[in-house]
Amino acid sequence: MEPNQPEATGRVRSVPANDREWREKLSPEQYHVLREQGTERPFTGAYASGHDDGIYRCAGCGTELFDSSTKFESGTGWPSFYEPLERGVVELHEDKSLFMRRTEVTCARCGSHLGHVFDDGPEPTGERYCMNSIALELDVEER
Repeated sequence: MEPNQPEATGRVRSVPANDREWREKLSPEQYHVLREQGTERPFTGAYASGHDDGIYRCAGCGTELFDSSTKFESGTGWPSFYEPLERGVVELHEDKSLFMRRTEVTCARCGSHLGHVFDDGPEPTGERYCMNSIALELDVEER
């Protein structure tokens, strides 16, 4: 999909072209997480323990990322999912920051940092996509 091409639902937004536009679009907290690879504090995010049905979208561009049916309680303080809606909606990158080796998860459309994926999740995938609430928007109208 082209960066500024909307989906049929019309909920996907244009992707800012530069840092100035990102700063205008996002709150300072969102900018820190999505554009500077920050992390919100555990147990503080809006979706850390929520159980509403719907589709979780990227807060940066509106791309559909996770279905609430794949969300589970991980006890970590961040919303966790065992798989993305489709494999192509996120990208995985090696992250060697903070003196550890992790796998960063970014939105494939706009490149926003979402969180990290670990191999200690439940079946059927064994993966735990540990996302920042502030990087997501829950669309309860999708289901």
